[in-house]
Amino acid sequence: MIDLIGKIVEVGTVETVYFGKLVEINENEVHLETASGWLVIPVERVAYVREKEAD
Repeated sequence: MIDLIGKIVEVGTVETVYFGKLVEINENEVHLETASGWLVIPVERVAYVREKEAD
């Protein structure tokens, strides 16, 4: 997943799907820069992280 840093990604959780630029990912958290601001998602809630497909 390190190769996705700096790219626009889709992060899926049980509750929802988030879109934004992947800024950091570590053992505990995923950090996204979204249109509405910064978002930090605990890794235990993340189902997947993948590069966003072109619209």
